Amino acid sequence: MVFIGTAMVATRMQAAPEFDSSVSQTTQIWQGIIGEGFQSSAQTLSLEAGGTVGFQALGGEQNHDLALVSLSYGHMLDGPVGKDHWYVGNWELRGELFGGQQFSPSDNWLVGLTPHLRYDLATGTRCVPFIDGGAGVSATGIGPPDLSGTFEFNIQGNLGAHWFFRDNLALTLETGYLHVSCAGIHYPNQGLNCVTVKAGLTCFF
Repeated sequence: MVFIGTAMVATRMQAAPEFDSSVSQTTQIWQGIIGEGFQSSAQTLSLEAGGTVGFQALGGEQNHDLALVSLSYGHMLDGPVGKDHWYVGNWELRGELFGGQQFSPSDNWLVGLTPHLRYDLATGTRCVPFIDGGAGVSATGIGPPDLSGTFEFNIQGNLGAHWFFRDNLALTLETGYLHVSCAGIHYPNQGLNCVTVKAGLTCFF
């Protein structure tokens, strides 16, 4: 009886799955290998900095140049869509808090909170391009002739890419368009228009 009991314990120990410490935690991030699309549970946290080059458009009378810092959090809405097509990728919902200082033509502040919808292309490589757009609220000390009140809205459109130097950490580069105005709540409402360039790090978890 002792022999039989010992044999049963040994059999169970052999059948028990072993823990493989080499398994990467990033399997919870990627659908397959790196660059093949994200799991629906994947989340992102980005810190970026950059600046803008202002231009006159839509009635704006000045070129507004700013230095900006951006902190954003994102969550994939689903697994990869568009499989077997060149545009296969993930939809990502993001929230961005940004702020900065205008240094030309005057010295004034700007902050904003913006939800974004981003599409991350699944390239199967360490380079993951994306396109996104968003609209949110802003507050600023920038005044006439293009803006007037503290409360404003912002509209953004961006193109960029993540370059993964680790399976869950990427260098992020992006450029885009930023428009700030108040939608006619107060006047003047010529608007601020800029081309933005930002770079930073994005952590995926």
